[in-house]
Amino acid sequence: MSDLSTAAQVHVEVRTGAYHDSVTLMQVSRSLAALDGVQAAQVAMGTPLNCEVLAAMGLAAPAGTGPNDLVVALRVQDDAARQRALEQLAAALAAPATPGEHGEQPPRTTASALRRAPAGLVVVSVPGESAMAEAMDAVQAGCSVVVFSDNVDLDQEVALKQAAADQDVLVMGPDCGTAVVHGVGVGFANVVRAGPVSLVAASGTGAQHLMSLLDAAGVGVQHCLGVGGRDLSAAVGGRSARQAMAALALDPATELVVVVSKPPADQVAEALRAHADRLGLSVVWALLGPGQPDLTVAAEQVLAALGVAVPVWPTWSPPPAPPGQGAPGGPALRGLFVGGTLCEESMLIATQVLGTVRSNLPLRPDWALEVDGSGDWDAGGAHAMVDFGADELTRGRPHPMIDPTLRERRLVHEGTDPDVGVVLLDVVLGLGAHADPATGLAAAIGQARAIAARDGRELAVVVSL
Repeated sequence: MSDLSTAAQVHVEVRTGAYHDSVTLMQVSRSLAALDGVQAAQVAMGTPLNCEVLAAMGLAAPAGTGPNDLVVALRVQDDAARQRALEQLAAALAAPATPGEHGEQPPRTTASALRRAPAGLVVVSVPGESAMAEAMDAVQAGCSVVVFSDNVDLDQEVALKQAAADQDVLVMGPDCGTAVVHGVGVGFANVVRAGPVSLVAASGTGAQHLMSLLDAAGVGVQHCLGVGGRDLSAAVGGRSARQAMAALALDPATELVVVVSKPPADQVAEALRAHADRLGLSVVWALLGPGQPDLTVAAEQVLAALGVAVPVWPTWSPPPAPPGQGAPGGPALRGLFVGGTLCEESMLIATQVLGTVRSNLPLRPDWALEVDGSGDWDAGGAHAMVDFGADELTRGRPHPMIDPTLRERRLVHEGTDPDVGVVLLDVVLGLGAHADPATGLAAAIGQARAIAARDGRELAVVVSL
């Protein structure tokens, strides 16, 4: 089925039952948008979230579009540009799938894959509603499992981790964005030197930040066992953290363990400290929360425990602004993050000076900020920080470390807001992440600052890399 808009420059087409994975479609969308004469391009499955994004772009899908439908939405200068885009789209989507060894088709389930080739570690990266069955198959086969999938129900996470404890295997995740096992990265992993430190991480970008700091100081990492951001919550009770700590206690290459987490439940943190004592583990605790050290201080505590000097951490400063560039911007601080832990760490620091900071990851329930599926919100003139990697913004679309479209669009919007004076951004490099995040982000920063400058304002942008 297709619907061609009566506006000559808009083309919206729906292809029923034509499924393609979200990362492929993100790459195709970017390649189409780069063509001459194409002003905007979005090729995506017709999930409710993607339909919201299309509507916000002025490229609304027809009523009745569903998640099994492929939506091709273009805004073009003329018919020739539209034809070029559709021809390139056809070529990109016609690339044949590569069969497995000896020409056989890849296995369709975890259970069939394990029958074909037994394994010790299974990686599950499917939509959240399907992840439980695949991960449970791995656990019941005696395998540890990395659940990269997000949007997994909390009760399913608890049941899966209890089953893993019964089998004496480890569940990393759900929403395990980062893991390193014997130096091999899984998910969004950084390439760091091998060394005596292992991490138990209820935090993806927090773990990446710590590993990068330690590597910069000359200290390597043996393992980073990501346990999922909810593991240290009261509901999950640190089930995977306990399994991970027990495994590291048996690893002769691990001299020091770092437990890093988003703000944990107090009783869970206390129980894990007692567990570490029983295991005889040497642990540095990097548990974010009010009054607790930030991740840079935690890295320095690791160095002190190992007897390693703290280096001068790298920073970059902008060149001096030319005279008369514009009046200072508004009083509001905005943070646009792809890492949930980095967002929470920034809020914990900022609230000490600024007070209330609203967020979709609020430090207090009354500071909650409602963010819609297209990544938009209205904070008025308040300080606000948003995690674009939160479950509600990744349902049906790639994580913003892969596809930063929503954040880049919101960054440009911040340039139009006279209340905003400073924007904070994180950029996370690593295997699995976008190969060149600087190109799109630099363009969005330039556009936002130019909009503010036209209004006689200076918009400052601070990047944590």
